[in-house]
Amino acid sequence: MNKDIIKGKWNQIKGEVKVQWGKLTDDELDEIDGHYDMIVGKLQEKYGYQKERAEEEAERFFRKYH
Repeated sequence: MNKDIIKGKWNQIKGEVKVQWGKLTDDELDEIDGHYDMIVGKLQEKYGYQKERAEEEAERFFRKYH
């Protein structure tokens, strides 16, 4: 997955991110601003995922934007 694509398309896909991970607030999505590592960190924080699981979840979700 190309992390630059996520950053570049963030405004287009953040609504879908919100649907996928409803615990993330609008302010957090604005703060994340498409940064992959921040997404992974927020998934760990909000959902209690281990780092590996958060990365897998993010990878699976963002794969469709590849």
